[in-house]
Amino acid sequence: MIRPPALRPGSRIALVAGAGPLPAGGVARAVERVRQFGWEPVPGASAEARHGYLAGTDQARAADLNAALRDPAIDAIWFLRGGYGTMRILDAVDWDALARQPRAMIGFSDNTAVHLAAQRAGVVSFHGPHPHTPEFPDFARDTFLPVMTRAEAAGVLPFPAAGGPACAQTVTGGVAEGLLVGGNLALLAATLGTPFAVQPDGAILFLEEVGEHAYRLDRLLTQLRLAGVLNRVAGVAVGAVSEQPDAGRPDVPLAADLVRERLGDLGVPVAMGFPFGHVDDNWTLPLGVRARLDADAGTLALLEPAVAA
Repeated sequence: MIRPPALRPGSRIALVAGAGPLPAGGVARAVERVRQFGWEPVPGASAEARHGYLAGTDQARAADLNAALRDPAIDAIWFLRGGYGTMRILDAVDWDALARQPRAMIGFSDNTAVHLAAQRAGVVSFHGPHPHTPEFPDFARDTFLPVMTRAEAAGVLPFPAAGGPACAQTVTGGVAEGLLVGGNLALLAATLGTPFAVQPDGAILFLEEVGEHAYRLDRLLTQLRLAGVLNRVAGVAVGAVSEQPDAGRPDVPLAADLVRERLGDLGVPVAMGFPFGHVDDNWTLPLGVRARLDADAGTLALLEPAVAA
């Protein structure tokens, strides 16, 4: 995997809305956040567009992403938000431009589709917070900036210190090493059978999800099982599986119980409760970088730099 260049003061950051539309003031907040980090924001031409539940038409969103990928002066692409729609433009994007000039691509949730495309192109990308949110906690910032700006291995990633757990919960013990792959569970399932499907062989697969009923979580995990994804990984790290609408019903399992049931018999290390996904304290995880999952200790370590000096 090719590492994109580290971000430096003055780096030009393209702000692209490839999925859902931005709330009022979202682009302005993103611009200000980029400036706070010492970088130069370059909003896409359609960043504030709206086309139903999409941030502009497919043609407009693809054009913004292609413009950023083809511009040699752009140092990184930060996707403004998730939602839905990134998959609709995957086949209209110039991924060869990313391979010719690697640069950091940052986002999560629906932007898992972008990470899968970057993996296919052989370029490290970054599952991390979106820039439009009103809150960007110190914890998220302090795990985001070092990974993006320092050409050194981050080592064991920290947990938030505000009275929460200091490690993840063990589902199946053991230690595994491999390249980090994964992202949003629904997108990983939706891209199976396409050229952009996850490449799980010998990898540490990480998963997160939000707003899904128990039966849908079950179905998504079962789909990964039946597709053969889960019997090819070296280990599984589960982040936030949050906002389960039917949690608390006596006839419905909790997300944590489903994770234990559907992943606990894989015969590889599995741990859950890591701080990434649809939570404020959201780790930035570089996909395509070698990592170590210690399911006994409940830790995840990055063993290689994510960016080039």
